[in-house]
Amino acid sequence: MRRLILPLAALLPMAASAGGIEQLRQFLASTGQAHGAFIQTVTGKDSGKAKESAGLFAFARPGKFRWSYEKPYQQLLVSDGHKLWSYDPDLNQVTIGVVGKALGASPAALLAGESLDDNFVLADGGSRDGIEFVEAVPKAKEGGFERLRIGMRANLPVRMEIVDNFGQTSTLVLSQFETRGALPADTFRFVPPKGADIVEQR
Repeated sequence: MRRLILPLAALLPMAASAGGIEQLRQFLASTGQAHGAFIQTVTGKDSGKAKESAGLFAFARPGKFRWSYEKPYQQLLVSDGHKLWSYDPDLNQVTIGVVGKALGASPAALLAGESLDDNFVLADGGSRDGIEFVEAVPKAKEGGFERLRIGMRANLPVRMEIVDNFGQTSTLVLSQFETRGALPADTFRFVPPKGADIVEQR
């Protein structure tokens, strides 16, 4: 099964002069749900040809999210706050796990609104090209990545840079970020397709 990097971050409105950490904390405190689109570029430790994918995301606090790769192949990760489904259509395989502490130290935790201070060490990441960055280093080692940079511009999350434990870097450009309006009721539910191979993790 392909390895998923679930990125995502959460940040939001503050004054234009506010630093990245300040805006991130404000977003977590004031935004209950959002959805948008992403383009993800992955490069290996020894460079080489970058791999690009694109898709859609949505989240609702606490702990609910949907991360859907649409191109060049389909893959889906869904959490209802308790269970975590990972679906690979090409393999017709569904992996079912439980949302736990490991998720709390992952980029998904920022998206879903888990405690920042319990799971991350945050630092000002400076600014570049009009984007304010936040450096987030997980306190635990189970999250699968070494560090995360969250970039904000015009009080919205626009970029994420993730370095995993293998030295691989994933850069995500976020767009169409929408915080208003209700999400469909089934956004964070998943029913395995008929005939799919089910793998349960405990």
